[in-house]
Amino acid sequence: MWESESESHAGERGLVPVGGGSSGRHEALKNDGFVRRDQSWYVNSDIPSDLLVKVGDVSFHLHKYPMISRSGRMSRAIYETAASSSSTDPAAAGDTAAAAVVVDLHDVPGGAGSFELAARFCYGMAVDLTAGNISGLRCAAEYLEMTEDLEEGNLIFKTEAFLSYVVLSSWRDSIVVLKTCEGLSPWAENLQIVRRCSESIAWKACANPRGVRWAYTGGASGGAGATAGGGGGGRPPRAGGGAASPRWNLGGGDSKESSPGRQQAVPPPDWWFEDVSVLRIDHFVRVVTAIKVKGMRFDLIGASITHYASKWLPGLTKDGPHGGALDEPWAQAQASPGGGLHMIIASGSGGGGGGGGGRDDTTASAPAREQRMVVESLISIIPPQRDSVSCGFLLRLLRLAIMLKAAPALVTELEKRVGMQLEQAVLADLLIPSYGRADTAYDVDLVQRLVEHFLVQEQTELLMASSSSPPGRAGDHQPSSVLPEYYGARTAAAASASAGLNAKARVARLLDSYLSEVSRDRNLSLTKFQVLAESLPESARTCDDGLYRAVDSYLKVCIVVAR
Repeated sequence: MWESESESHAGERGLVPVGGGSSGRHEALKNDGFVRRDQSWYVNSDIPSDLLVKVGDVSFHLHKYPMISRSGRMSRAIYETAASSSSTDPAAAGDTAAAAVVVDLHDVPGGAGSFELAARFCYGMAVDLTAGNISGLRCAAEYLEMTEDLEEGNLIFKTEAFLSYVVLSSWRDSIVVLKTCEGLSPWAENLQIVRRCSESIAWKACANPRGVRWAYTGGASGGAGATAGGGGGGRPPRAGGGAASPRWNLGGGDSKESSPGRQQAVPPPDWWFEDVSVLRIDHFVRVVTAIKVKGMRFDLIGASITHYASKWLPGLTKDGPHGGALDEPWAQAQASPGGGLHMIIASGSGGGGGGGGGRDDTTASAPAREQRMVVESLISIIPPQRDSVSCGFLLRLLRLAIMLKAAPALVTELEKRVGMQLEQAVLADLLIPSYGRADTAYDVDLVQRLVEHFLVQEQTELLMASSSSPPGRAGDHQPSSVLPEYYGARTAAAASASAGLNAKARVARLLDSYLSEVSRDRNLSLTKFQVLAESLPESARTCDDGLYRAVDSYLKVCIVVAR
């Protein structure tokens, strides 16, 4: 059982173990803690070190007994190393017990930071669990095989309990833990940490906003603890200003925040956008996918994707923020190590803290490859419903997808999405350059395809509207109960046809403006100009003045070129 303090007391310990006490067999080795000298860690103890563990470029001068008593992997590694040394040099077999055994753990998840805290736990020292180090320490405990078979209440049990009962109940901590999982692949995936955090975030994002209390996190209140140091890729720019962090008021209670005398403002539906935008693209996709499954409105999902794009793809959205660092709860947690919800594990009854030094070992890809991955991922999770995102956003995303040479299937899908909403486009977004081509300045073929997709969509909607109305004839006698539905269907079909004509008229005006703009390109062939001008039916244009101006401009350029 755990005793939980109020989450509103930021900076205090959120959980402490109840009962417990130091394990008797670990008291035999007297120590006053760990001391670091340059790149080496030493245990303050009267007993000389007989175990040297190398984790990357950091060395740990430890003792065999505390490590083998709680770590199956360390026990096996020490035995194998000692046996190998004895077989290699039989003359030194008598000195094996006195010599220090060297164990190389170059692939421990979380790096030296996680291993240090795991070693502290093995020595019975108090270890501070936070949202920033729990994922690295949970993976390190699994790597070191610190199971219940060796000792009851071992590190796997302690970290799993903190993760399940503390982190997943907190919005902020779930974000921080998911962020620290970026440098822990594939361990975090295999241990279901990413899945559980993603579903926790999705559940809270879809919950009734009235169950969310707001508090501003600053230097005094802090965040959810220092991050573990792992994190791949760049970070999105900062929007500026203070950031509001949600807290959950699920109990009702009689707290001051929930008292009738203090009115609490209901958070807006997009309250969660800013927090999830700090996640790496693959984790953001996991969160959005989980949110879709839970049935959130498609327009909110689309808005969250637009917000994420404004952070990670600067310049994609017109009003996107530029420059600066993140102003998110997890970023503030890095700046305020004393804040946030965390737990102290006492020696004997409690487990360890997590790796503050584990960094993502994967080499950062080129910026273009990273951006292409972001663009392709965003295209794949845009809700299929019309108007889930704006046409302008789709066109700017399409421009970037073409420039970055995204997957052709995704580009084609994006073109169809633009065609569904082409009447909402503006000329500036439609002027997409011809990347990698020398014939025309703007991609005229692309616009031709967009118009074709628009016409196909219009025809499909018209057929669907007409099929919804009964095929009655003049001589048929419809029952009176059917008449309201019949006339309603006819009205709907008429409204759909009228909306289609209005949409075609808007696209016609847009296309005429586009033709006027590209007509000044000397490399634009007559065939391309004519095909694009005739791509819409005659009924789409109520006035041909715009088309005449485009033709006049094109002819003037042709005359200049002929001279």
